[in-house]
Amino acid sequence: MRVTGTGHASMRIDTAAGSILCDPWVNPAYFASWFPFPDNSLLDWETLGQVDYLYVSHLHRDHFDAKQLRDHVSKDATVLLPEFPTSEMEDELRELGFTKFLKAPNEQVVDLPGGLKIMIQALTSPTDGPIGDSSLWVEYDGVRLLNQNDARPTDLTVFAELGHVHAHLLQFSGAIWYPMVYELPQAAKTAFGKQKRDRQFDRTWRYIDDLKADHVFPIAGPPCFLDDALWQFNDIHGDEGNIFPDQSVFLAEYAKVGGTNGIVLLPGSVAEITTEGATTTHPVPVEEFFADKVAHLEEMRERKRPVIEAEKASWRHPEVDVLGEMKRRIEPLLDESIYLAKGVGGPVRFDLVGYDGESVESIVVDFPGKEVRPYADEKVRYRFRTERALIEHLLHIGEVDWVNSLFLSCRFSAARIGQYNEFVYAFFKCLSEERLQYAEGWYDEHERAVDAEDITLDGWVVQRRCPHLKADLSRFGIVEGEQLTCQLHGWRFDLSSGRCLTSVGHKIRAHRADEQTPAPAGEALS
Repeated sequence: MRVTGTGHASMRIDTAAGSILCDPWVNPAYFASWFPFPDNSLLDWETLGQVDYLYVSHLHRDHFDAKQLRDHVSKDATVLLPEFPTSEMEDELRELGFTKFLKAPNEQVVDLPGGLKIMIQALTSPTDGPIGDSSLWVEYDGVRLLNQNDARPTDLTVFAELGHVHAHLLQFSGAIWYPMVYELPQAAKTAFGKQKRDRQFDRTWRYIDDLKADHVFPIAGPPCFLDDALWQFNDIHGDEGNIFPDQSVFLAEYAKVGGTNGIVLLPGSVAEITTEGATTTHPVPVEEFFADKVAHLEEMRERKRPVIEAEKASWRHPEVDVLGEMKRRIEPLLDESIYLAKGVGGPVRFDLVGYDGESVESIVVDFPGKEVRPYADEKVRYRFRTERALIEHLLHIGEVDWVNSLFLSCRFSAARIGQYNEFVYAFFKCLSEERLQYAEGWYDEHERAVDAEDITLDGWVVQRRCPHLKADLSRFGIVEGEQLTCQLHGWRFDLSSGRCLTSVGHKIRAHRADEQTPAPAGEALS
């Protein structure tokens, strides 16, 4: 099995029974804030795109690059389609010209012609990507590969049970806006960033230990930021709180925990994988490339500057009545929302900075009041400050996912009162009736489900599954004093009260092992 690195989470997998192109991302994403690093735009995409199969893991724009898919991937390719709860990915791919689809039943091995086997695990929580994320398992002639990209399953048992894996490709770097955009003192940002960076690596080590593959390939990050306004987010400034470490940092950190089987794929690197080992060739020496990282970034910045400026020129739409359009689009969804609106629990404010860089229009999405209106000097739980032009553009194009556009762009600042609230972002990811109804149904089912199984951790009896996204706390739970941390997503709980310290809701059932069992689960969670 040959794996050619094509940048970020993208790769081409070649076997004698066929070739698979995964997640080809080349063009800037999220308001031209994210670019692949190392740069992959100079690869021979005309050749790379002539494949038998296409696999796109999810709709995040650093995985689903519509322009690249339209212009450089063969429309004769059969799309290996994850079993997602909505048809959005298939619909978008059909609009790009793809006509052949293999809808892979979730977590079931599919036999393809010539002895090639694949299995796709689809994750379908509203917090998994834009309504879904997935991983791809491939087997040919006894060689097995898992492309986990940036999916976060609760465990990898379903893949391990299919046989020993020889190549494990997974995310290790950040892909979020926290804590950089928050209006906090720099010392606090650094501290929170360091915590997140450490959690990212810890989660990666756990996945690696789960699968125990022969070779580990760090992929799906980091992006690089080439706009002057975002340049500080690149991990080149000696900031220990930067959440975007690169592949060379991964190798160094992996070595600290005993990892010796890591392999970096630069764009154009080729790994030949067998049951006996892996041989890798690179277009340039890996250590030499990352030693010159700043120079590479500076050269990319100058080369991509016209691309960024052209994107910026397309954002302004002064003809859009922002307040009126937000009312028209969002108020019907507020009327239909039960769980998300209750979860947000208060007004969310958008401060929109005008073209002059000074004037500000403040608009409130009032979740309890079910309306969008001008700000009225009240306290708000969340406040976002961004350029008016960005919101104009989202409304102009009818964007249904402001997370997969505005928030991931990092082109905003944020402030909040109290804990992180996942429902805020879940709602702004679901600005269509189809998405909203799915999310409402998922939270309804999730709230009604009771986890009856308990485990004991360091003197505490706790429910086995994390209240957040059902991670197995026997594997991911860490107890320190009276606090439990789920290492999969970093959520923390106060065990004495059951209260979630990370976000609203999500109470956990727990009591000391030497104390009497508390009330039944249904009462305890009410």
